[in-house]
Parts: sequence; C-alpha cells; structure tokens
Amino acid sequence: MLKNILLILFSVSLAVFGQVFLKKGMLDIGEIPFNLGTPVFLLGKVFSNIKLFVGFFLFALSSVAWLVVLSRVDLSFAYPMVSTGYVLTVLISWKYLGESVSPARWLGVVIICLGVVVLSRS
Repeated sequence: MLKNILLILFSVSLAVFGQVFLKKGMLDIGEIPFNLGTPVFLLGKVFSNIKLFVGFFLFALSSVAWLVVLSRVDLSFAYPMVSTGYVLTVLISWKYLGESVSPARWLGVVIICLGVVVLSRS
C-alpha cells in the first residue's frame, strides 16, 4: 500500500511542478488576450520558452505515472489523493513564486490535509 501511495504522490508532484514551470513561463510571456489566434500564438510560445516546454513535459510524465497508478489502485482511493497537489501548489506558489496566500486559503489547505489523512486510513 505504501508503494502505491508513493506512486500517487510521484504522479501528483510531477503535475504540480509542471504547473509551476507553466506559471514561470507565462510570467516571462505576460498576459495573453483570448481570441481566435490564441492557440497559434501559444503553440509558438511553447516551443520558444523552455519553461513552458518543461511544464508540458512534466505533465506528460505525470499522465504516464497516473496510468500506472490506475492499473494498481481503486480510483475511489487514488483520485481524492490528487488533492495533495492543491496543498503542494499553494506551498510552492507562496514560497517560490511569492504569491500571497490568504488565511482562508491556509484554512482550506488544512482541511484538505485532514481529508487526505482520513482517506489514506480507509
């Protein structure tokens, strides 16, 4: 069981770090207007910005790891564990991206952690 939990956390961590790289890449690019040309614009930027490329690559690896998880663990157990990604994302965004995290968000993080603890004991 511990091996499966570690595999879930590995998959989730890859997705979280993918998000962080995507955010860092978008900080380089700036705000993108949403219109019909957006997909073409983004495609060009993905291949010219290493942070975006790494972000997508990490998401792809996360998806492969998730397929391994799904082959071993009940979805009703594995998928709620994905919420640990929310916790990691808040912590990394606060610590390394300098984002402000309100007390309400911190409370949400605590509630998520409690839920994961209850889930992991079931």
